[in-house]
Amino acid sequence: MDQVERNYQAFKAKLPELIKSNPGKFALMHDGDITGFYDTARDAYTAGVSLYPGEGTFSIQEVVDTPVDLGFFSHAVS
Repeated sequence: MDQVERNYQAFKAKLPELIKSNPGKFALMHDGDITGFYDTARDAYTAGVSLYPGEGTFSIQEVVDTPVDLGFFSHAVS
């Protein structure tokens, strides 16, 4: 399983608790862990590029009732 899929599966598993604690935020994910929450996808992307330069892929997911593939942002490569 690649990192994007691992991140997505981890996000889906945590979603019920995240909806209560961080609704509407954007979760930055790396290696199956949520490493931060941001107000916008752009803020999460900027943080991902800064935190993981040259490491490859990180993911961003919006904390909403149904996980959404955010296209480029779900598969962002730094």
